[in-house]
Order: sequence, then structure tokens, then C-alpha cells
Amino acid sequence: MTPLLPPPPHLQALLRQSAALHDHLCPRQILGVRSALLAAQYLNLPFPRSDKRVLVFVETDGCFADGVSVASGCWLGRRTMRLMDYGKVAATFVDTRTGQAVRIAPQTDLRQRVKDARPEGQKRYDAYLEAYQTLPDDALLTVQEVELTLDLKGLISVHGKRVICEGCHEEIINEREVVHGVQVLCPSCAGQGYYRPGG
Repeated sequence: MTPLLPPPPHLQALLRQSAALHDHLCPRQILGVRSALLAAQYLNLPFPRSDKRVLVFVETDGCFADGVSVASGCWLGRRTMRLMDYGKVAATFVDTRTGQAVRIAPQTDLRQRVKDARPEGQKRYDAYLEAYQTLPDDALLTVQEVELTLDLKGLISVHGKRVICEGCHEEIINEREVVHGVQVLCPSCAGQGYYRPGG
């Protein structure tokens, strides 16, 4: 396995922030933080961001997503992160000004390499914690330049636009309404909902 390097000082500060969200530090938080730090290099932008220039698509929820958020400054609440629930520890970072996008994921054999290289008696979990902090980027993560297949402008939408659904009469923000014939409907009333009324 590739020799381990001492973790950079800013990595430790970000890991402490991420751990504070969970009351512990886990390997996926480290992967999230490291992925965001590497994306910053590829996009040539300083992280964490306090503006809306970067949009991140995370492919799983949980600890990994929180690590990405802490290091990138992109959060669901800021509308700078989207969950694409693929069940993968991966994220795509998009510069919304240039359209440049990079997808970053752990190398496919990473877990096995770390497991095989751990010292006798070391628990796998502890081996992952140590290796994910100290392996160089090129032994830890894969980076792939990608093109988005969705309408980035439409996803970001226009701030302040609001309409009322003609079905349920609830407010719709962020241009998520569906025009169905002459009716303006929310996705649920248009038959695209993730729920249906009970009872």
C-alpha cells in the first residue's frame, strides 16, 4: 500500500467540525472532507464557500454528505447541495459560473487495500480512520471530469418566484410548479408526488 503521509493541518480542523455534527468521527466523514478538498483543487476555487458559486450533488446521505458540506460550504439549506440517492459514496462538484464539473469517489479497491495493509490486531474501522486521513489523494480518490445531463439553470431557479398550486392551494417556490394544461400545479397534484393522502 502507498506510504501514509501526515495529515495537513486544515484537514484536522475540518474533521473536528464534521465530528461535532455526529459526536464522533467516522471514515465516511473523512472521505467527504477529502473529496471536497480535492474538488477545490480541480475547480481552482477556495473552499469552504460562503456564496452559491458551487453546487454539489452527493450520491448518498449521512456522514459522507456532512463531511462534504463542512469542507465545501455547500449545504441543503443553502440550496448549494442536492441529494441524488444512488447509495454511492461519491459527489459531483459543479462550478455554476463555468459549468466545469468533477465527480470524486473513493478508489474501488480502497477498502480492501486498507484492510490488507493493516497491522496485526488493528481493527478495520481504526485502519480506515487512519488511512483515509493520511493516504495521498491519488491513492485514495478517483476524479472524473463530467458533464451534467440536467438543466443546471432550471435547477438553480430564480430567487423569489412563488405561485399557488391550483390543486392543493399550497405555495410553490423555486420554480418547481408543473403546468398541466392551463392549470398550475405542484408536482404532487400533477401526479409526480412521493406521497399520497392517507386515510
